[in-house]
Amino acid sequence: MIADLILSNAKAYIDNEIVDCSLAINQGKIFKIAREANMPKAETKTDLKNLLVLPGLIDVHVHLRDEGKADKEDFYSGTAAAAAGGITTVLDMPNNKPVTMSVEALRRRMKIAERKILVNVGFYSEFPKNMKETEEIIREGAVAFKLFMDEQIGGLNIDDDHALLEAFKIVSKLKVSVAVHAEDKTTLKKVEDELKRNNCNDVEAFLKAHSENIEVTAVKRLLKIAEQTKVQVHFCHISTENGLKAIIDGKKSGIKITCETTPHHLFLSVDGLRRIGTLALTTPPIREKHHITALWNGIKNSWIDILASDHAPHTLGEKKAKSVWDVKVGVPGLETTLPLLLTKVKHGRLSITDVVRLMSKNPAEVFRLKGTGCLKEGNNADLTVVDLDRKYKIDASKFHSKAKYSPFDGLSVEGKPVKTFVDGRLIMDEGEIVAEAGSGEIIRRE
Repeated sequence: MIADLILSNAKAYIDNEIVDCSLAINQGKIFKIAREANMPKAETKTDLKNLLVLPGLIDVHVHLRDEGKADKEDFYSGTAAAAAGGITTVLDMPNNKPVTMSVEALRRRMKIAERKILVNVGFYSEFPKNMKETEEIIREGAVAFKLFMDEQIGGLNIDDDHALLEAFKIVSKLKVSVAVHAEDKTTLKKVEDELKRNNCNDVEAFLKAHSENIEVTAVKRLLKIAEQTKVQVHFCHISTENGLKAIIDGKKSGIKITCETTPHHLFLSVDGLRRIGTLALTTPPIREKHHITALWNGIKNSWIDILASDHAPHTLGEKKAKSVWDVKVGVPGLETTLPLLLTKVKHGRLSITDVVRLMSKNPAEVFRLKGTGCLKEGNNADLTVVDLDRKYKIDASKFHSKAKYSPFDGLSVEGKPVKTFVDGRLIMDEGEIVAEAGSGEIIRRE
């Protein structure tokens, strides 16, 4: 036979080790992994010159915006940012305009996306107002549900434990995950309102409102519901020592839970937040150093399952509002996540195995994404090619994202994604997008 593409002279991460090999790709799949002498003939051949090939990275927490928020980001710019960052699959959050919380909204969002995207995209849904629509939303292809506990976004009353319990029972029967933003709305709003009355409107006030207790209270509340319903709960962007401790205790007791953290919670402390200002403002906020130490220990001991960017782009004006309460929270992260991690690999704090576990293997397993997560024959040819020796400074002005800012702007990093393949198609080459809009695939839950 004649394969579509041969990638020769590669160093590929396969079965927990890096091996010298070539990869044959045919019809979007990895057809063969072997020595060069054992490769079939091919239409095209690319010499990777001993660059490292990783399983395509998966970012399970991304806000692609578009529709009513297209001024912040759209499906093309967001997936271009993903490809530039070495990300081959993203899962899109539902707090859009309109909110993704019905079959119609999900169907419309997929239709808009399919002609624009450059990488694989799966979609979360918020819970619908009528829980009878839940199964239909899953049949339409939503990969999971998302629940924001800090503000009312979807159709499920987050203040009603009974409503949460009944919703989680339904989702448990469908064998679908629920990803949660764990901050307690009741306490948060009470403290926030008091601070506003006292004209406290700076970063320090924001940190006080979003205290560790706000996260821990929500985590413990959800752990009780998860234990009763047996639903798979995934805790997003865990940021605190005691929040993580509660999750670890839950895991040890057998509750079906997973969790993630983000690069900004690992690489920045409140000292950095105070220096950078509102450009680094996000929820949950960046924390004190002892929380960061706890998160790194959570990664070292595999208690943290996934690392996700929580890519949340806004306009620069929205990030520079005078009152902290008017600032739109979130930072763009698709183009900085992998370089930050690879820099820690070079410094010995992480291994390539950690990177693959946190951003390929575990995301594929937790969200049941078939044909991805590892390099093996028959899997999708989603590949992230990196140059571990490339040194450069992060330059937010050159981002493919519409959000041309970053708390990591100007930081020196070592290790860069240089090629991104999705279903065997070269999407990004040396920072340039070389594929047409619509080259990506919509992922639907099977």
